[in-house]
Amino acid sequence: MHTQHESTASPVALLTGFVPFDINQLDGPALDWAVAQAAGIPVKILPAVAKDVVRAHWVTPHGFGSFRPSSDWSDAGPLLREFQVALYPEAHDGREGTEMSERWVANVYYEGGLQYTTEPCRNELIALCRAIVVTKFGETVNVPPELGLEDKLAA
Repeated sequence: MHTQHESTASPVALLTGFVPFDINQLDGPALDWAVAQAAGIPVKILPAVAKDVVRAHWVTPHGFGSFRPSSDWSDAGPLLREFQVALYPEAHDGREGTEMSERWVANVYYEGGLQYTTEPCRNELIALCRAIVVTKFGETVNVPPELGLEDKLAA
C-alpha cells in the first residue's frame, strides 16, 4: 500500500539523487539543466508552480533568471559560439531532389579532436543543446529526478 508521501523514484535515483538518461531522449527542463551543468552555469531548480511544471533558473549577480537554451535563442546563441557547434538540417531526398527538413542535426568537436553528431532532433535548439551536453557527459547524463524524467523512464 502506497501513501502519498512514499517515493516513486527509481532505485538509481534513490541511491544517487540522479537518474541516468540517454542523451537522445533528453528534452525540456532536464536538457536545459544538463546544458547549464556542461557550460558551468550555476542553476537552481525551483519547485513547480503548476502541476508537472518544473523550471530551472540560473543564478546571476542580480538574482535568478530563466535559462532555457532548448527553447530560447538568447540563451542558446552564446553557447553555439562558445562550443563551436555546427547545425544543419537533416538531409533527405524526395521525388524532386532535396526537400526541406523539419529535423536538425548538430556536429561538435571536443577534447582534442573527438567528434559527435546528434541524432536528428525536432529543431536546431534541441540538437545544439544535446551536442553541448555530450562534450561534458557523453551519451548518458545523470539528471535530477524532479525534472520530470520519471514518466519517461517508466515507459
